[in-house]
Amino acid sequence: MTIEIKVPVLPESVADASVATWHVQVGDKVTRDQNLVDIETDKVVLEVVAIQDGVITEISQPEGATVLGDQVIAILSDGQASASASVAAPAAAPASAATSVNVIDIIVPVLPESVADATVATWHVAEGDVVSVDQNLVDIETDKVVLEVVAQDNGVIGKIIHAEGDTVLGSQVIGQLNAGATAGAPAAAAEEAISADEIASPSVRRLMTEKGLTAANVTGTGKGGRISKEDVEAAVNSSNIKPAAPVAAKAPAPVAQDLGERTQKRVPMTRLRKTIAKRLLEAKNSTAMLTTFNEVNMKPIMDLRKQYKDLFEKTHDTRLGFMSFYVKAVTEALKRFPAVNASIDGDDIVYHNFFDISIAVSTPRGLVTPVLRDADQLGMAAIENGIRSLAIKGRDGKLSIEDMTGGNFTITNGGVFGSLLSTPILNLPQAAILGMHKIQDRPMAVNGKVEILPMMYLALSYDHRLIDGKESVGFLVAIKELLEDPTRLLLDI
Repeated sequence: MTIEIKVPVLPESVADASVATWHVQVGDKVTRDQNLVDIETDKVVLEVVAIQDGVITEISQPEGATVLGDQVIAILSDGQASASASVAAPAAAPASAATSVNVIDIIVPVLPESVADATVATWHVAEGDVVSVDQNLVDIETDKVVLEVVAQDNGVIGKIIHAEGDTVLGSQVIGQLNAGATAGAPAAAAEEAISADEIASPSVRRLMTEKGLTAANVTGTGKGGRISKEDVEAAVNSSNIKPAAPVAAKAPAPVAQDLGERTQKRVPMTRLRKTIAKRLLEAKNSTAMLTTFNEVNMKPIMDLRKQYKDLFEKTHDTRLGFMSFYVKAVTEALKRFPAVNASIDGDDIVYHNFFDISIAVSTPRGLVTPVLRDADQLGMAAIENGIRSLAIKGRDGKLSIEDMTGGNFTITNGGVFGSLLSTPILNLPQAAILGMHKIQDRPMAVNGKVEILPMMYLALSYDHRLIDGKESVGFLVAIKELLEDPTRLLLDI
């Protein structure tokens, strides 16, 4: 008798879920009420337990798969089936040991509609390496996002067809995995790999690979000894651990020119950097870009943050930064000046009745502008959490096409790097971009007296084909007034 293991009924507001962690494998004996798998939703993690003793005979949805409520994800056989399986297994094992190898193609994921091709960014394995199911094998870089290709089964990397830097197409074969094969590695190494898979998620395993660490180097602080990203970072920062150099596929070495004591190195541009360069040139050459400036007294906001930041963090479990004030002020100013929230499409002007704000985020791969959706409907805490989430995803290379698509207006904050004044370049097809800068104490004349105030320059670059000088200056003055009197943001006046 077989029993279907199903995803629990999901809450009404949850459309689908993900298979987070399997705690068993095919062939494992389980007991009644034993936790088999964790199902992760947007809000909670659901445990699926065995309803009786038996043996796991099939797992149809691996870790990371998207599933629906009441969907069958595995098969559990009852005690009689398990007994027969346990008897038959030893006899069958020797015969199948030599014939269980199956060659699986490692394929580039299907690329988004707007992406023509991609680049093999980083191989995390080399030919002959032993890999486990869901282990990240290679990063594929497109113009906008980095896609991970994971192993579909346990086995050994047979052949790497396309090396790092090669241009590839969607669904193209770039390597081969010998599923079921084993290498002549020491038993301890195999046990170590299995241990890492059981106590670390795929994203954490990828980070461990990038840092050159193994499960033996990292102390897990999570439930059951599970390893988190914080544990990996702590291991990297520990002086007692010397990470091994990560193994990667052979790639053409950068061209170094010997000039005596003076050397130089030539490396190809990444796909993202080439895209950034192309878009910046296009913005400069295809728009009538102009920049206007103003300055804002940040003392009212700084006083407000100082008074309420502890209570805000205690209430909303997030810190109160400056960006939430900037986004709130920009959203209100866009409502007053619709042309700044518009864009040019051919000979038409497209006015947007929604407020999707692009936030410039610096990542190891370059500058990206993920989008904060419906900013006018978000409170301060939601804005802070949204920006933090986008920044983390950008740092980890997890931004999706949806995160990057759209946006009516961009905010870039060069002040975090110490920039005092700049002229930001438009983020096409948007018509304007606001640059925030370093907050610096300066002597200012106030009511006939000189006071030292924390001042910040504002820079608005805009497309003069669509936005006139009167609108651009009025928009910037509106932001200045809202930031200097933040109470107006709360009162909507």
